[in-house]
Amino acid sequence: MLTMTDVSKTYSDGTKALNDISLTLPAGMVGLLGPNGAGKSSLMRTLACLQAPDTGQISFNNTDIQQSPQRLREQLGYLPQSFGVYPHMSCVALLEHISALKNIPRKQAKQQIEELLTLTNLTAFAGKRVSTFSGGMRQRFGIAQALLGDPKLLIMDEPTAGLDPQERQRLHSVLIRLSKNKLVLLSTHIVEDIEHLCPHAAIMMQGAIVDSGAIPALIAPMQHNVWETSAQPAEGIMLGERYHFGQPLWRVYHHERPGADAVACRATLQDRYFLELARREVN
Repeated sequence: MLTMTDVSKTYSDGTKALNDISLTLPAGMVGLLGPNGAGKSSLMRTLACLQAPDTGQISFNNTDIQQSPQRLREQLGYLPQSFGVYPHMSCVALLEHISALKNIPRKQAKQQIEELLTLTNLTAFAGKRVSTFSGGMRQRFGIAQALLGDPKLLIMDEPTAGLDPQERQRLHSVLIRLSKNKLVLLSTHIVEDIEHLCPHAAIMMQGAIVDSGAIPALIAPMQHNVWETSAQPAEGIMLGERYHFGQPLWRVYHHERPGADAVACRATLQDRYFLELARREVN
């Protein structure tokens, strides 16, 4: 279990990236959802011990991260939003290099690397240079390196950004398998990824946690108040617009039917996310 209490971080230019965050995350797959600039990457870097918070406490499985950062690093796998590689090193050579940096015994590292190449479907490309990999293969390599040492906490920052649908599906399968006995924190602005993968989520806006909990509980307050209509509504909070056979359909949040042709819809996590975005635009 990961617990944050009153965590804040302000950068030297005055930007308040994290604003009194208090959050408890259970084991399994947990989604961190928010728009670009919400502070998700700042929170990920803080949890990965790449920067210290100005105030607050963070603990993982009863270990105080500020007091014992090395103990967390020994249990941590981190996939940043973007990462560089040595241009002339093969996939397997780079994994061997990273395992040495993590002080994993050579025999154990060899076995782990073979297992991780199989898990991420990279065995056939083990001798290829990572610098030549496609975006999806590179992300799968990123997962493999993050899993070296069998970490108990896996932090992934926008892991599906830029991937095609097939690569996203493959990555989803890998993540589901990984989350069986770990805490996997998935940070993204792609609502579908969290709704498909995570039983638990937190919504982050402007450096603060708006709400967190089981996804059905996050959606529950909106049930029976989400409508879809072909006539642009004059009332309610607009949740989105889409097109069907070239005709516009509006999705709206309102406590009563906003028009004669409005049809009640099942609320989704995307509805809740767009509702929070709309409320902040109004404020």
